[in-house]
Amino acid sequence: MQERYRTVARAGVHEIEINKSRFICSLAPAATEREAQDVIQRVRKEHPTASHNCFAYVIGADGGVQKASDDGEPGGTAGVPMLQMLVRREVRYVVAVVTRYYGGVKLGAGGLIRAYGGAVGEALDTLGTVVRQRFRLVTITVDHQRAGKLENDLRATGRAVRDVRYAEDVTIEVGLPEADVEAFRGWLADTTAGTAVLVLGGEAYQDA
Repeated sequence: MQERYRTVARAGVHEIEINKSRFICSLAPAATEREAQDVIQRVRKEHPTASHNCFAYVIGADGGVQKASDDGEPGGTAGVPMLQMLVRREVRYVVAVVTRYYGGVKLGAGGLIRAYGGAVGEALDTLGTVVRQRFRLVTITVDHQRAGKLENDLRATGRAVRDVRYAEDVTIEVGLPEADVEAFRGWLADTTAGTAVLVLGGEAYQDA
């Protein structure tokens, strides 16, 4: 698995105008191809009278799934440059839809390539990106007496506390880089005088 990947910070829209044509880029995070297709369909419904709704998406931390569509523009002038921009910026789990309202002036193949790729690039600049790091999920069970101090210590030392649940005992879920797990095990034993129970869980990604 990839240790880290970059993705769009938030969903949003950015518009540019070139020779009277409007290019509206909708960017959104997408965990799966189904989510990406849902975004594409939503944008198409929002812009039913647009000349084109071209799209590109990259799914997977390794960028393993990549698709693009020119949606009626000349072959290779829309979806491909959009996809190339996503790949060049190394963003993953993201879908871009560029909606074009034709303004009456033909841009030519080169102009279209610059317009569609540029719309995606400007949208990424506007909305920003975040890096997500692979973490091992760890569940700690501790008594109520030590729970508050332990949670404070975890946060003070920069550990990513994901969840805290109070029941007969207190369970705290933490995300750790894989390389830190054994050192953390020792730190936890020292901090709680050996009273906390640590259980390793699965893997996930979270903001680095």
